[in-house]
Amino acid sequence: MTAATPPKPDTPDAFVSPAEPTEIRGFVDLLRLDEIDQGLFRGWCHAGAPLRAFGGQVAAQALVAAGRTVSTGRLVHSLHGYFMRPGDPRRPLVYEVDALRDGGSYTTRRVTAIQGGEAVFTLSASFKTPEESPDRQREIPDLPGPEGLPDPYAAWAAGGPENYWGTTGKLTLDMRIIPRDRPGLPVELPGVVQQFVWLKSAQPLPDDEPLMHVCALAYLSDLTLASTAALHLQVPRAERTEPSQINLASLDHAMWFHRPFRADEWLLFAQRSPSSSDGRGLAQGEFYTRDGRLVASVVQEALIRERRPKAQG
Repeated sequence: MTAATPPKPDTPDAFVSPAEPTEIRGFVDLLRLDEIDQGLFRGWCHAGAPLRAFGGQVAAQALVAAGRTVSTGRLVHSLHGYFMRPGDPRRPLVYEVDALRDGGSYTTRRVTAIQGGEAVFTLSASFKTPEESPDRQREIPDLPGPEGLPDPYAAWAAGGPENYWGTTGKLTLDMRIIPRDRPGLPVELPGVVQQFVWLKSAQPLPDDEPLMHVCALAYLSDLTLASTAALHLQVPRAERTEPSQINLASLDHAMWFHRPFRADEWLLFAQRSPSSSDGRGLAQGEFYTRDGRLVASVVQEALIRERRPKAQG
């Protein structure tokens, strides 16, 4: 199934992993894979929910696998992924890369994440050679910067020592959520809910590895989109005092990368959800740098179901 790949580019040390998971000390540890054969890679993912691998990390590692088969100089411009089964964080994932096309300007890869002989996630990713062209973009919303905004980790740490988001998460990423009652937020349109979050890696990422920054952003993009689609049913995790009564799971995820950026510098994630029905919610978002450059767009559909009380007896 694995197609022949072009000559393998130099693999940055940051992407190379031992066969067994190690202690997570920084963001690069979330993206490391070991190559087990041509076009085959293995990695480990932490839990996003009990016994469920975090989908953003699965997508980011799949993109790492794809990028390691692409010639140097071609950058990711889009990805499209489908989540089919929950991954088990207690077992490794194998990423199988198909080299679909290597054209004059564009390169296309398909990645299947496999666990226990079954596909849990599929990714299509496109890479291209940079070129010059006329430039335009949507303006960044006029919102406060991350300084002085509440840190959500205090609330998340209440989940106990096994809760990734309240423990290891604080070592790998920084997040600041703009309160929804903050004066000056854009006016919500009828039927649309919105959320604004500042995100970045907690530690510096390599200067000369653009793939690392793109894969990091793929990870970060899955942190809050599903919760945005469910804002009509419950407040965000950082504002809740009671356990969630909603089951949320990513169904599919698409991203487009417009301009260069660094994932270890603050990025504003402006999110909105225009629809929720049939047990599914759609969320859209844009990532902006501090100086207002629109660097990426993302769309996700998420499963949204209210939890039913367990039957007695």
